[in-house]
Parts: sequence; C-alpha cells; structure tokens
Amino acid sequence: MGAEQLVAGLALIGIVIIVSALLSGLVDRSGFPQVAVFILIGAALGPFGLGVFDLTLDSLILRVVATLSLTLVLFTDAVSLNTKEVKRHAGLAFRMLGPGTIVCAALIAVAASWLLGIAPASAAILGAALASTDPVLLRSLLKRRDISPQARQALQLESGLNDVVLLPIVVVAIALTGQPNFGSGSLAKMSFGLFILGPGAGIAIGLIAVSALDLIRKRLGVRRDYESLYSLGVAFTAYAAAEAVHGSGFLAAFAAGLTIAALDVELCDCFIEYGGVTAEMLLLFTFVIFGSSLIWTGFSGVDTRTVIFAVFAILIRVPIYLLTLIGSNVDRRGRLLIAWFGPSGLSSLLLILLPVFAGVPGSDRLFRVSALIVMISIVLHGTSPMLLTRFGPKEPKPEPNEPPLSPPPPAPEPVKEVRALPVMESAAAPSVGTQTITLEDLEQLQKSGDPVVLLDVRTERSRDASDSQAKGSVRMPPENVVIQAKELKLPKEAWLIAYCA
Repeated sequence: MGAEQLVAGLALIGIVIIVSALLSGLVDRSGFPQVAVFILIGAALGPFGLGVFDLTLDSLILRVVATLSLTLVLFTDAVSLNTKEVKRHAGLAFRMLGPGTIVCAALIAVAASWLLGIAPASAAILGAALASTDPVLLRSLLKRRDISPQARQALQLESGLNDVVLLPIVVVAIALTGQPNFGSGSLAKMSFGLFILGPGAGIAIGLIAVSALDLIRKRLGVRRDYESLYSLGVAFTAYAAAEAVHGSGFLAAFAAGLTIAALDVELCDCFIEYGGVTAEMLLLFTFVIFGSSLIWTGFSGVDTRTVIFAVFAILIRVPIYLLTLIGSNVDRRGRLLIAWFGPSGLSSLLLILLPVFAGVPGSDRLFRVSALIVMISIVLHGTSPMLLTRFGPKEPKPEPNEPPLSPPPPAPEPVKEVRALPVMESAAAPSVGTQTITLEDLEQLQKSGDPVVLLDVRTERSRDASDSQAKGSVRMPPENVVIQAKELKLPKEAWLIAYCA
C-alpha cells in the first residue's frame, strides 16, 4: 500500500467516525437509513466522484475488510443473544428460522435457478445470502417504542440466529461446486471441519477467555471499557484458531460469542456498551467501500428476468412469514411488520463474497444480482421506520382541560434487598459528576434529608441473571433514559443513584 492509499484510508476512517457521530441523533429521530448515507459517501469517493477508491472484487483490501466484517457480524449476533430469552421463546425462534428463513432461502434458490438459469449450487448460495436479515438496517426499527415486545423479540431472534443457519448452506454449496482452491476433500471431512472443528475452536477460545478474564478481574481488576476490546480480541482469535485447524472461522466467531453470552453477563454488557459501537463503525466503513463502486455494479446487465427475480426475492418473505406466524403470540400488527421487514444488506453482500473469494464460476454475477436487491431493500426497508413514524399509531394526546396521562404503574415484582452495590471504595463525600458512590455515601445522603432516587439500570440480561433488586429502587432500562425519566417524573433536584450490576 502506497503512502497516498494509506492517507486516503485514514481519511476514510476519519470521515466514517465523524459523520456517524454528527448524524447519529438525526438518523435515530428520523428513521432515515444510516447505511444509505455511507453508501453515498462511498460513491462520492469512488471513481465516479473524487476517485479516491476504485476497488474490484479481487481486491485484497475488500477481502480483509469483508472477512473482518462478517466475523464481527456473527460474533455480535451471538454475544447480543440472551440465552434465557432464546430458551423462553424457543417456539418463536423455530418459526422464524425453520419455516421462515429456510423456506425463504429455498424458494429464492428455486426462482434463481428457473428465472436466471443459475446452477443449483450457485442458486443455493444466492438464496441463502438473500434470506439473511441485516442487523444494521434492523437497528433503527428495534429501537422504536411502538413495536410490540413479541415482534421485537422475533426480529431480534431472527437477526441474531439466521446468519449461522445460512452460513453452512453457503459453505456446503461452495464445496459442491468442486473448486480445487476451496478444498477437494470429501463431504464428510468438510462437514467435520465446518460443524465440529470450527465451533469447537470457538467454544475453546471462549472458555479460556472467560476464565482468564474472571481470574484477572478478581485479582487485579479490569477497566470496563477495556473488557469490550477484550471481546473483540476473542472474536478475532477464535476466527484465527479455527482457520488454523481447517475449520470455519466464521462459525468459530459465533460459537465464541455464544459461549461468552452464556457464561459472562458482564462481559456481554460491556461489549454491547462499548465494543458494539466499534463494530458498527467497521460495518459502516464496509458500506463505504461497497458504495465506492462495487454495489453500483448491480445496475449492470439488468434485464426483465432479473427485475422479476428481485421483486420475488423481496416479496416472498411476506406470505411465508404470515403463514409461519399463524398461531404464535405475536399480534396482528407485529406479524405484518415481521413479514414485511426482512431487509437484505451487509450480511447478504458478505455472504455472497465467500464464493467470489473461493473462485466459484459465475460468482461475479451472483454479486451483481445481490447488490441490486440490496440497494432496492435499503430504499424499501430502510425508509419503513420513517413511514411508521409518519403514518403509524400515535400515542393519545391529553385533552386541553385534562391533566397529562401518567404512565401506568409497573407490575409488582419480587424484591429482595441487597447489601452491596458494585461501587468504587472511597470514603470521600459525593459531588456532582461523580461516577461512583459507596454504600456509606448513599446512607449519608439519605440521612441528610436530600431527595435520593435509586435507579435499577441493569440490562435485561443482567437482571435475568439475578434474583435481587435494591430495596426501593426504580426500574429504568438503559434505553431511551431521557424519555423514561420524563415519564416517571423523576425530580430534577434529586440525587439519581444508578446501579448496573
């Protein structure tokens, strides 16, 4: 890499971070697809703009970035899963992944073979890639408060698990093409590496990482923000370990994340708070790379059959998921939302790049078709939250002569007083802006007569792992805290003491 390319790369990373920060609030409020912004940035920097980047499918930079991104997508999906919630909603997860994801992938593959004349193995790759639900595009929708909990849970389960269901289809289909540079071993050997060696390496790395962190955490202490970076190190180490033993590094990353999710709640929360932002930056950076030139190749060679296939690939989800969710506990509006909102995005492009890197004949055509559908999906599904904001159900407004509606009181829940809070040992009196407080300081505040509100801001995952709650605390999940504070009518002059573990 020359000096000019290095400078351009650093400038690109800086632009992604700056634009992400400046537009984060606007994007969250408007529902405008954030990925569209970064695709347009890529177009401005590409050969049709400033000419800073002009990457091709055989570019080494693309291969490195795509590998890192897919590893992070799978790891983030796994580490964000609440294993208790998955078990609690096992039936819903089966509906979303079995009759939903697999059937959609199969029907898209059949349509690709029939309409586009693609070989069966390549059609299976295309079907699996396009059946993947993109977590980046789902992010803004899942943050909405007017989505029913059942619908939100279903979409979270799908986005968190469907890639690990679809990835083996892609890998097996690549093997069945018989490419010598992918591997000429038997199907049994390939299956052993895919389903045993890869996940086994990921689980082993996850177990070692959790044990080592727990030991150091107890003896020396570890900064919370560094634990998130530790998680990223675990993901990349698991990928490398699996590839070293000829397993699937991607499945290893997922297995490592799932191991952490099951064993170390605190590490998961750290990653979601800090590492998740780092991961998202890389994913947005990947969208910039695709937007420079590659994604626009989807418009080349478009004919009537391709357009028909694109329409089918996007709309087939609607009837499949409406049928799949019959008899579930998801409300009617939630079922319609789930059936419509299955965006194809970065996950689809990353999966379709695997046959490109493996040298599968015709894989460049597979990428072009996927790029076209991803662009259509970004427009249709990416603007859906904006339409929900404008035309969706509104919260009832109070009458002019009536007092504002107050939120219903929370349902009573078992409370057990705890004797300790996770705070820094310090005898100093608290002051405005202090990040930690001891139990002695809290007791002193309460005795002074100053109003004190104790907030339980644990994540649902942390809360599920404990049967205790501080006596007299107010439950406030760590999302949309400003809105919640207004709804709870927390006194502005009071001390707000939050605990998160």
